[in-house]
Amino acid sequence: MSWPADPLEETSDDVSDSSHKPADLRLVREVPFVDLGGEYRLHRDEFDRAIGDVLERSDFVLGDAVDRFEDEFARYCETSYAVGVDSGFAAIELILRAMGIGRGDEVITAANSFVASAFAISACGARPVLVDVDPATYNLDPQQLEAAITPRTAAVLPVHLYGQPAEMGSIGAIASRHHLAVVEDACQAHGARYRGRRTGSLGRAAAFSFFPSKNLGAFGDGGMVVTNDETLAAGIRKLRNVGSTVKYRHEVLGFNHRLDTLQAAALAVKLRYLDADNDRRRMVAVAYERLLADLPLRLPMEASSGEHVYHLYVVALQDRDRLAAHLDRAGVRTGIHYPIPIHLQPAYHDLGYRVGDFPVSEWAAGSIVSLPMFPRLSPDDVGHVTRSIRNYYGH
Repeated sequence: MSWPADPLEETSDDVSDSSHKPADLRLVREVPFVDLGGEYRLHRDEFDRAIGDVLERSDFVLGDAVDRFEDEFARYCETSYAVGVDSGFAAIELILRAMGIGRGDEVITAANSFVASAFAISACGARPVLVDVDPATYNLDPQQLEAAITPRTAAVLPVHLYGQPAEMGSIGAIASRHHLAVVEDACQAHGARYRGRRTGSLGRAAAFSFFPSKNLGAFGDGGMVVTNDETLAAGIRKLRNVGSTVKYRHEVLGFNHRLDTLQAAALAVKLRYLDADNDRRRMVAVAYERLLADLPLRLPMEASSGEHVYHLYVVALQDRDRLAAHLDRAGVRTGIHYPIPIHLQPAYHDLGYRVGDFPVSEWAAGSIVSLPMFPRLSPDDVGHVTRSIRNYYGH
């Protein structure tokens, strides 16, 4: 790939601004937020062959492709075991249930994650306890973690938000002092590293989501638990499959949270290209940083301890909504991740949190906007996005 060398360098697309009349919008270059079909088009033959093999075998539930993908994903994450489930939500919930965490227990997590991080805690009967985040990385602030620990705390659920690993060294040390389990919410961090180690290998267990827009995304829903704990993995295998490992023998009260065989076959194809795709995401991030560095935006910061894989490229500014509207008129699609922090969600009114309890999370919710980010984002696309932003600032 060849990226624009200068913010004002011309590429083949036209720069649009907010002065365009509606009729002009038909002429504006469109830059999607994500491109879910691009990977299929690029590797069509491999996907068709993998899915066709499943159709020929007709082993649609916990078939051979699930077993193979679990083995491959465990090796990729540098763990001993992987258990395929139907979502990242289920992955977190089943980890906690298999650990015996439930009613009367508390699990600490970040206030600014997608609400499923907390919902999974609630689903197993435990209480989510929230802490604020570091304003530079948007990840759980270890300095605030210890103050949130109570005699009821059973585990800590750090979230590797946007693709950046949380500060697992400090979090792990605090958890160890208090004899707490650490469960990674790695649903946005497929392939990221912390001090050279893969996310997924940094706690007792980790949860991944394969929602279609993730760095490793299925053609529907899917998820995975990874762990080095053989007993925990065995427990989750029972829980995901209606409490059973032998047909019609149900040893525990279980659930139907199995990874679909067709999804496993497609994910195995995508896993072959994950590192290369993450490298492309990092190239896009470098280009964004170079072309936007002189503007009054807070750009993502990559911590020295980790390797960010840029599931999302999130910038922050005071007039977020105006910039997003300007970019939309320019054909640039954006997102907000996330506009309402967990403690202010109506569903969690009963937790008793109030506006002002987590100021960094609240500031981020009102200030961040996610720019287009996917592996096949072209240099011309990046040029159009960045020039449109510069145009907003009059540059």
